[in-house]
Order: sequence, then structure tokens, then C-alpha cells
Amino acid sequence: MSTLMEDDIKRWTAKRKTALVLDIIQGKTTVAEASRAYDLNPSEVEQWVDEGKRGMENALRSKPLEIKEQYERQLSDLQQAYGEAMLELRARKKLASLLGNEDEK
Repeated sequence: MSTLMEDDIKRWTAKRKTALVLDIIQGKTTVAEASRAYDLNPSEVEQWVDEGKRGMENALRSKPLEIKEQYERQLSDLQQAYGEAMLELRARKKLASLLGNEDEK
């Protein structure tokens, strides 16, 4: 593990998270190994890795997005996905009612 990692970590600062994420990206450890070693939830570590990758991608853009723009874009994508899911759900309910499967509502 990185030299920034201490045996008894009480608080996961951004610097410590960054060191762990870099270790994972560089193949020095895995999410599973890190979560066991530091008693962390694997999904939380995966979220850190995803956020790190998004941050790196943005930092390497020729015109980096502001944080507000990033969140607005992410919110827009989520709203679109929600809308699509709702349309599909309504279509399934309509199909079920047309086929006489009232219990699937």
C-alpha cells in the first residue's frame, strides 16, 4: 500500500482516499483487498474510484467543467433515465391491462 496509508485510519481525508484510489488504479491493490484491509464497504470504495476517474477525466479536458456544471449534467442524465424508466413502467402496466393481467399492476 501507499506510504500515505496508516495502520489505524480514523478519518478518511481526501488525501487518503486519493492515495487508495491511485493504488487501485495502478493495480497495487483491489477494491476487495482495500475494503478488507481498512474495514470499508466495497461499494463505498468503488464510488471513490468512480469519482476519482470522473475528476481525472474532467481535469484532463481542454476546457474543464465547473463543479456546478458537472452536477447539473449528472442531474440531467439521471432525470432523463428516470423519465425513460417511468415511460417503460407505464407501457408495461398498459400492456398488462390490455392482456388482462390485472395482478401485474
